[in-house]
Amino acid sequence: MTGPQWMDEEAGPLVRPYALTGGRARHSGVKLDLITMVTTTGSRRDLSGIGPEQRRILDLARGGASVADIASDIDLPLGVVRVLIGDLLDLGLVEARAPGKVAPLPSERILKEVINGLRAL
Repeated sequence: MTGPQWMDEEAGPLVRPYALTGGRARHSGVKLDLITMVTTTGSRRDLSGIGPEQRRILDLARGGASVADIASDIDLPLGVVRVLIGDLLDLGLVEARAPGKVAPLPSERILKEVINGLRAL
């Protein structure tokens, strides 16, 4: 067999996800939740060292996108996307903003009153 193996003409060569991350399964930096918002910093750094997947992430993050949305849009596993975003964070090309604080849960007493009120209807 000579030349690269093709899945079909439109798909191009098969590249394993671990090849995109250099074999890394995790990024050593910031923890990226599914709902962490990623936005570009507007940095004018040289982009010659990044791959097409990271360029796509930069395009998606231009308007702000969650980690889950980015993974879905570029059709890569979440772990791979987290590593790629982490690399972009290290380069200063994107910023990650943790999701906002969630309001505290109501007390058990209030929930019981609501249930009793609904039963009374």
